[in-house]
Amino acid sequence: MRILVTGGAGYIGGFTVPRLLAKGHAVTVFDNLSAGHRAAVPPDCLVVGDLRDADQLDHHLVSRRIEAVIHFAASAYVGESVTNPAKYYANNLRNSMNLLERVRRQNIQRFVFSSTCATYGNPEKLPLTEDHPQRPVNPYGNTKLAFEYMLRDYSAAYGIGFAALRYFNAAGASVDGAHGEQHDPETHLIPLVLQVALGQRSHIDIFGTDYDTPDGTCVRDYVHVEDLAEAHLLALEKLTPGVGAAFNIGTGTGNSVREVVRVCEEVTGKPIAVKEGPRRAGDPPVLVAGSEKVRAALGWSPKFPDLRSIIETAWDWHRTHPTGY
Repeated sequence: MRILVTGGAGYIGGFTVPRLLAKGHAVTVFDNLSAGHRAAVPPDCLVVGDLRDADQLDHHLVSRRIEAVIHFAASAYVGESVTNPAKYYANNLRNSMNLLERVRRQNIQRFVFSSTCATYGNPEKLPLTEDHPQRPVNPYGNTKLAFEYMLRDYSAAYGIGFAALRYFNAAGASVDGAHGEQHDPETHLIPLVLQVALGQRSHIDIFGTDYDTPDGTCVRDYVHVEDLAEAHLLALEKLTPGVGAAFNIGTGTGNSVREVVRVCEEVTGKPIAVKEGPRRAGDPPVLVAGSEKVRAALGWSPKFPDLRSIIETAWDWHRTHPTGY
């Protein structure tokens, strides 16, 4: 299959592209490199381009005879989305609509979308299942949900088959050490903790220690990035034109902030200094996926189901790539 992967030089895209190539697919990575890394993808796959450029999109969709799209490209900092919502509506919604409209015009029938559990907002029940009400509490979640609605409408009217994959907390690095996590700024907990172990940070901040959780800190569902990449491949292979579905991608197990710090200390053999502070506005106490639907429909199951195995791969990457790619 000939596949266009937007944002394919980013964290999760950088893991998905090699899997697609290994399966024999022809892959074009379309990325403006504002957050992605050239070194994350084979150079012969990469097209440096921007989703605002409709003519460039059309050119590559037509000249490369694209049959399917995996759409990762997005801005993804929750806090930034609150202070600069214009950026998020422009990039995550307007630019995504630009892509989807070109997909429609070229009669491409397969579309896999990188969505998020942030579309649910504050959980009313746990674990979170796909039928949970979607009430985002920040512009990032709003833009992702708006595009899910757009996909549903385009699917009903134009026959596009789609899968919206609602990630929980992506983490980890490749077992072979070739790919890992590098963001600027870094906001994900595990790499931040590992930066303390490397001496790149003095401490890790814990925001809130009085939640109604076993140790008072927030609980999240950490899913290995390799398992996320596998979910994209399975979703792509099982797409049916005119049919759309949403899937949670998580392990179904929650780990607290303190647990992450403790396991990082055990894996690295280094003490992790912490500084406790007040809660951050909008942080739900617990976010854990109900993943029965994706397991049943796509045959997906995590190969890295526990926190330690995820952190071990992340530590191998960060200690051998202390400045990233």
